[in-house]
Amino acid sequence: QVQLEESGGGLVQPGGSLRLSCAASGSILELYAISWYRQAPGKQREWVARILNGRSTTYADSVKGRFTISRDNAGNTVYLEMSSLEPEDTAVYFCTALVRETTATTSTYWGQGTQVTVSS
Repeated sequence: QVQLEESGGGLVQPGGSLRLSCAASGSILELYAISWYRQAPGKQREWVARILNGRSTTYADSVKGRFTISRDNAGNTVYLEMSSLEPEDTAVYFCTALVRETTATTSTYWGQGTQVTVSS
């Protein structure tokens, strides 16, 4: 039993900044990775960023240099810091986690999604 709680979405003006959070809780033996995806109206779901083992980070070309993914000291919350936001960044943002629940089981989980709207 693992839960992902997302927060931080909202309305922001072009050029502004926003920070999304994804808090993982439950039966987590090890949190291998958390990734962020987004889906805009009329478009396919797009991978945005990933943090692996709480250290290694990778980004989609569309957000590289503007977005930063990180985790807190306890390792239970992952952040997506977004800057220089543009209307094209408007989408529902989802986090997904790769979790080891027990010695024998590894599973993936998805958050509920949080709306980010970039508009003047």
